[in-house]
Amino acid sequence: MSVRYTPVGWNRNKLVYDGVLVACIAAYVLIFLQLAPALQSFTRPLDGPTLRMQAFGSCAFLLLSLALAIGPLARLDPRFLPLLYNRRHLGVLTFLVALTHASQVLGWYFAFGVADPYVALLAANTSYAQLHGFPFELLGILALILLAVLAATSHDFWLAFLTPSLWKAIHMAVYGAYAAVVLHVALGRLQTGENPLLAVLVGLSVLSLATLHLTAGRRQRARDLAVATPTEIAPWVDAGSVDAVTEGRGRVVPLAGAESVAVFRHGGRLSAVSNLCAHQNGPLGEGRIVDGCITCPWHGFQYRPKDGCAPAPFTEKIATYRVRLNGRRILLDPRPNPPGTHVEPVPVPEA
Repeated sequence: MSVRYTPVGWNRNKLVYDGVLVACIAAYVLIFLQLAPALQSFTRPLDGPTLRMQAFGSCAFLLLSLALAIGPLARLDPRFLPLLYNRRHLGVLTFLVALTHASQVLGWYFAFGVADPYVALLAANTSYAQLHGFPFELLGILALILLAVLAATSHDFWLAFLTPSLWKAIHMAVYGAYAAVVLHVALGRLQTGENPLLAVLVGLSVLSLATLHLTAGRRQRARDLAVATPTEIAPWVDAGSVDAVTEGRGRVVPLAGAESVAVFRHGGRLSAVSNLCAHQNGPLGEGRIVDGCITCPWHGFQYRPKDGCAPAPFTEKIATYRVRLNGRRILLDPRPNPPGTHVEPVPVPEA
């Protein structure tokens, strides 16, 4: 969280995150440039500029694949949450690496003609009616434009200006960028058939991402279908056993036809708030209590359990819900209170 909009609210976590990312990118490119010549065909050795294009291009593809894998990995195993915390930094670095790849292409293939390099790039190949020889360059340009838009709007200013829902919808275009990159490679580099390792890399990436998203989606769907059970005391619903909510943690309670609720246990008392973080609609119920506040597992935004308000000087608010106990069962009123409404926490009796 940050009080004011700054280019980057640096902290130790972000410095370490970015430092490791930059070091890994540099190491990958250097290792690629050293090892790739040994794997190339001796009858058609690659020149230095082409090696650099391939190094930065493959690096950008791997970074984009990692960015798309972090989300489902974090849903399947919370140990991956530190990677999710600053994923936007990964997205910006992916764009910069992809931009370096594009600049290498323009600086080599289109730098020695009489036509403007950008005009030559768009006009050199017009074989739109056939698969083999299709102008794959346009797919690369499309992917780069999408990555540029996502990088430019990654700051929290745009998140607040566009609202979390619209911002999230726009940033779903990362899947379009990934599809464009896969087609860019498949209709371009893979059509030469010179390096089967690249085909294996692309195939494994697509298969792994599809498997991760399907697995995470299936698990989330199972959770969503386990909606709270109606009770005889309308409109209260049964939100499960109080023993299922551990101290300092939350439990997500799906509601039929409505957003999920997060029930937290803190200091031997129960409170319920919206499961959607005001920042990026992160799943608050998968977070924990830190310094007396519900802490979103995605980016660390915090809210007081009793009223859903962020601690001063922050001003974010989320909806609260009424809870009560019937023996060891949690009863929840599914009607949300206005954001920031105080609801007295319910004491949990000893078992």
